[in-house]
Formats: sequence, C-alpha cells, structure tokens
Amino acid sequence: MKNAEKTIGDLIAKCKTSFIASIDDDGFPNMKAMLMPRERNGIKTFLFSTNTSSERVAQFRKNPKASIYFYRKGLTAWQGAMLRGTMEILEDEESKKRIWQKGDTVYYPQGVSDPDYCVLKFTAFSGRYYRAGLGGFEIESFDVK
Repeated sequence: MKNAEKTIGDLIAKCKTSFIASIDDDGFPNMKAMLMPRERNGIKTFLFSTNTSSERVAQFRKNPKASIYFYRKGLTAWQGAMLRGTMEILEDEESKKRIWQKGDTVYYPQGVSDPDYCVLKFTAFSGRYYRAGLGGFEIESFDVK
C-alpha cells in the first residue's frame, strides 16, 4: 500500500466504533466493540480505556496477541482496516491520567485511581485494508512501521 498511514488514518478519523479481538483459553478469537481509542500515534499505537476486571484484560494478560478493526460504510463505498499486533495492559497512574476524560467516573467511580480502570495499549505490526464500492473491490496487506 502506497500510503497506509494516510489511508487507514483517514478511515479511522471517520469511525465512531472500533473492535478489538483477543484470544481465549481455547485458542479462539473473541471480538468486542469498543469506544474509539482515546489516543493514537498514526496507525502504530492506540490507547483504549477499559475495566481491569474485564474478560478481555484477563485474556490479554495470558496472550498479548490482538487485532483491532475499523470500518466505515459511506454512500458509495465500504472501507475496513484490520491491524494485527500486541496488547499491553497499563495500570500506572501516568498512563491512566493521560487518557482520562471528563465523565469517566460513570465507568470508574473512584476516578483515575480506580483499581478497575486500566489502559489497553495496542501496538500494530501489520494490517489488511478492504474497500468495496462502485469503483470495484480492493484488498491489500501492509506492514506497519
């Protein structure tokens, strides 16, 4: 892909929902809809907020392999991008403060120091882009640098 960073970055900027996938104890992928990442560095790293007690966090602790997916259905085309990588669980105060937003106490009543609040840090190494529309169908794999 000539400019994966721009193509995928533009797609992500228009999305309202993201999806993350973890691997369960039986080796099966588990997909979950999430709010959009709170922060991202191009298409390389993404920071999500979540509950420490969640099933997804338990799965990432055992197996950090992960994927995230973004899609958008426009008037004449459908786009999707899957990124493959690893997920880290960050529980340090600095990381938690970094992505904290007003209103997060709905999910984490004790605030930034809530033990049930953590940050998921996804780091991508490759991806696959899909586009279907009036102009045809396009699928392309790419490495993330």
